[in-house]
Amino acid sequence: MEVFTLGEALGVVSADRLRHDASVRLDVEGPELTAAIGLARLGHSVSWLGRVSSDELGVRTLTVLRGEGVDVSHVKVDETAPTGLVVRQRRIGRIAHAVNYRAGSAGSRLSTGDVPNNAIQSAKVLHVTGITPALSGFAWSAVHHAVKLARDAGVIISVDVNHRPHLWESVEEAREGLTELAASADVLFATQDELGLVEPVLTQVSELVVMRGAKGASATVDGMRYDTQAAPVTAVDPTEVGGAFVAGYLSSLLDELHPADRLKRGIALAAFAVASPSPWQGLPTRAELPP
Repeated sequence: MEVFTLGEALGVVSADRLRHDASVRLDVEGPELTAAIGLARLGHSVSWLGRVSSDELGVRTLTVLRGEGVDVSHVKVDETAPTGLVVRQRRIGRIAHAVNYRAGSAGSRLSTGDVPNNAIQSAKVLHVTGITPALSGFAWSAVHHAVKLARDAGVIISVDVNHRPHLWESVEEAREGLTELAASADVLFATQDELGLVEPVLTQVSELVVMRGAKGASATVDGMRYDTQAAPVTAVDPTEVGGAFVAGYLSSLLDELHPADRLKRGIALAAFAVASPSPWQGLPTRAELPP
């Protein structure tokens, strides 16, 4: 596999106002899942690891990933825990209010014993986010074990900070945990707002990619900074597009493109994601990429 990633897949219910809507939109998502699908659609070999429930949302997750050509041979099916769920209600314009139901989810039970040593050590890139280690002590250990395996084998480590305040006990705990994870990165992705959380390690990262939403993105590679503007697009749903950007950037990294071209492909995939009601369903194939 070119890329190995691990994380939690969630069921997502979206509505304008749940108490009134007679119908809602149902999806499965997770930034690592989105990144895996985005890379697979661009022709890369990708393996996704997670614990999924045996419930309908867990089955749907595996069906989606298999259908997109993502390897799920290492996924563990948990018979005793449910799939986590996020309920999003659109309140003002495109701003959504989210409520999480994920305590004790199957995804939070990912553990060190689930991590396949050989699969990670033979990959070109390991991609992780700051969400998974925040889910539980078991998940924290699984991520750091995967990172150690990758580091020892010379595998490129990609980290997306992805700070989710509701998953951490405090800002201080988040800063400590995310900084420790970011310190392991060869390629570090962060939003402008997340830079302050991992500031102590920013000068140590050889490739720092900053996602700035409508203001575009920048990459600082070996001390040289590159910038690109956001693509003009009519936004349908701007939430959860980071995984799409990561997929585009890592695809270009694997293709050994210039950092400026890595940013352009990341921006392109983010635009496809923003233009769709799902963070992954609208992602392009390689033939659909802009020239």
